[in-house]
Amino acid sequence: MTVALKEKPASVADALKAKPDGVLEVIAAQCGVPLRRVFDELPQGAARHVAGSRFEEIWQALTQWGDVLFIVHTTDIVLECKGPLPGGTAAQGYFNIHGDSPIGGHIKADRCAAIYFIDRLFHGRRSCSVQFINGEGEAMFKVFVRRDEKRELIADQLALFEALRAKATQ
Repeated sequence: MTVALKEKPASVADALKAKPDGVLEVIAAQCGVPLRRVFDELPQGAARHVAGSRFEEIWQALTQWGDVLFIVHTTDIVLECKGPLPGGTAAQGYFNIHGDSPIGGHIKADRCAAIYFIDRLFHGRRSCSVQFINGEGEAMFKVFVRRDEKRELIADQLALFEALRAKATQ
């Protein structure tokens, strides 16, 4: 994603003030900071986090959500995949995803430094996600509460997000 800048914001706070419901990766790029720094400057309650050492616990809870929107967002691609998160096991330095789902692979879970529960407006609509952040402060991947055909958050999945966030961050 190429970001055309007229003027670099003076700070993350300034960038968020100018575009509070914009793409957080764009703000991070504009300000020259890791994504985690942007999360940490969101309004109170919009970003709550737990230690990355809770990776398997949080992943296991997410396997109960049904079809989710799984996103990997890098400088070069925003890859979106819809499907259930299958269970997995740790072996040979990876968390290996098992099961019949379009979402699969092998994750270096030990590189997960934090897991953020993000609840904020995105282009004017509420957006809720669980974002796994590495030691460099960048997103490994994200799991979003899906939307229905009217573009509203799916109520059952939203309730699961809210319950997991409350339980994990208490």
